[in-house]
This record gives sequence, C-alpha cells and structure tokens, in this order.
Amino acid sequence: MKLLFLACLSPKTGNHTTAERIRSYIESAGHTCELRDAEEFQSPADVADLLARSSPFEGALAIHLFRAGRLLLDIQIPFGVIFGGTDINEDVKVEQKRAVMEQVLLKARSLMQLLPSRSARMKFAVAFTDKLKEEAEIFLVSQSNKIYVQPQGIRTEVTEKFCWTEFLRSSGVRSEHVDDLRVFLLVCGLRRVKDPLYLVRVFSAWHCENRRNVLIIIGPKIDPVFTAEVEAVVNRTTGVFLAQERSQQELHAAMKHCFAVVNSSVSEGMSAAILEAMDLRIPVLAKNIPGNAAVVQHEVTGLLYSSPQEFVHQSQRLLSDHELRERVVRNGKLYVEEHHSLKRERETYQRLVDILLSV
Repeated sequence: MKLLFLACLSPKTGNHTTAERIRSYIESAGHTCELRDAEEFQSPADVADLLARSSPFEGALAIHLFRAGRLLLDIQIPFGVIFGGTDINEDVKVEQKRAVMEQVLLKARSLMQLLPSRSARMKFAVAFTDKLKEEAEIFLVSQSNKIYVQPQGIRTEVTEKFCWTEFLRSSGVRSEHVDDLRVFLLVCGLRRVKDPLYLVRVFSAWHCENRRNVLIIIGPKIDPVFTAEVEAVVNRTTGVFLAQERSQQELHAAMKHCFAVVNSSVSEGMSAAILEAMDLRIPVLAKNIPGNAAVVQHEVTGLLYSSPQEFVHQSQRLLSDHELRERVVRNGKLYVEEHHSLKRERETYQRLVDILLSV
C-alpha cells in the first residue's frame, strides 16, 4: 500500500520529528509512505496533480488541519488528519482559516457518500490530548466518532560527545564557576506562537539579583523576521542568551545538564520538549495554557505559571524545596512512561492506516 504524507518539515521542529516517527511506523508495517513538505505545494490542485502523475497512492495523511489538511481538498482517495495544535488553538480563531478546516472535515463526509459503505469508516482525525479533541468538536464540524486521541510517543537519546562548558561558552555565557550556574533552558522554534521573549525582562532582573540564574533560549530559526527581533532583544539583555540549534541528541544532553526546562508558548498542541524533559528527569516550568496543563499537573509532574512574576516565584520554590523538585521529577518520569509509550503510538497509527486502506 502507498500513502502520501504531508506535514510542515522545517528542520529540527516538533512537526518534523513527529512526522518522521509516524512514517517509520507506517513503513515498518510494510507500507510505502512518501513524506512531503506541505510548503512544496501552493494549492490543493498541486497535490491532485502529483497524485495524477505518480504511481497510484491509495491513501493520504496530513499533520495540521490547515497548513497540510487544506491541500487534500481536491483528492479522491481516503485520508486522515492529525491535529497539529496551532490549527485548533490558534488558526480556528481566524474565520477564513476555520472555514477551510471545516471544508476538510466536510470533504471527509462528502467522500463517504460517494464511496461504498465499507469505505465510509476510513476517514479519521487524531488529537494528541482529550482537550484538543474537545476544542475541535466545539469550534469545528463535530466529528466525534472520527476523532481518536493518541498522545505523542517519547524517546530520549543523549549523546556522549557533549561538553556542557563548551555549550555554555558557544551560547555566550561567560562564568568562571560553570558548575554553580542554574541554567533554565527554553526550548522552542523561533516563531511568535512560542513567545520566547515572554520571560526575558523579568528573568533579566532576577539574574541581576543573583548572577547564577541564567536563561538560554534554544531552537531552530523558523521565522526570519521574528528571529532578528529575538536576537536584538537578547543581545541587549543581561542574563539571557540565545544558543544555536543542536541535534536532538545534543539537545537532550543539554537538557540533562540544565536546572529546569521552560515553556512560555502562547499555545501548544503537545510540547515534545516538556515530555522529553520529564523523561530525562528534569523539572519543567510551563506556562499555564490548555496544551501544557493537559500534560503538566501543577506540583505533581511539573510547575505551571501564569505570569513572568509567577515564573520567578515557582522557580524560587524549585530552588529551595528539594522535596518538591524530587517529587515532580519522579512523577514526570512515571507519567511519560505510562502515557507516552512509543509502542502504543506505533500500534495506534498502524491500526488507523489499516482502517484507511481497507476496502
């Protein structure tokens, strides 16, 4: 069986990593899965043209209902969509985008009417969390019986060839007492929805009170204009640094050395960085938004904050309360092991593809 898989494939982003992981599941089940960057296509007609020119595809998948899902509107083969997070949390607020996403779901219904009855059950959508599923049902055409919930599977790998001192030096951190630093690592692609500047001013003031506290922002430069803005702010801010993106193994090694992993996003579907930190037994400080609250239980698997000032307060608690730190680290690891199994994720997608391709 041959499938077309569309996703936004900016290097070293969560979407890219998730897409590659799902592709490997599909191919390990004996199918052919052609993964293509949604940015290659300007319109649904471009995808329809690809299908017409290539050897027959028997199904299609897309991550992100707007960015990739809209490109499936002209195809005549069964498909499934995986909600990306920003589609349900952010794009749905824009009337034009919401209308397009509703068309994608309605396309599934219209195709059901054209296909044999056994084929009608081939359409599906996947949400990473129950909350994301609920939001999709509220704001888009109700497809309750077609939306499956499957959390992301998590696996961390730490490279042995990693020097923490060199990492700090290359990030611009200068200190004679590296081991005394408390490094907060904000992992995110540089785009506005991740809001990496949210904590900068307050964190810098905290750093001036105690020079041991350092914030490092690390991630790929996705939005060039916004990246330039981040670089300009960081360059004139004390105690905040911008690190070059690293391979996943190097990033995980940096996580292992930091004091805590930070999230300050405007919205999230499911933050892989948060889950990876939990798996690596590193405490998490996450902005209190629905996507984060769905995986971070305050004072149990991590700490949530609702303002920059509260971030500092929760960080101070983490510094002074060793029992709290040990508890969230222990529970975070257990949570990932129980709810973010790669085996379970693989089985889910292989089952859904079997449904998609059944005749």
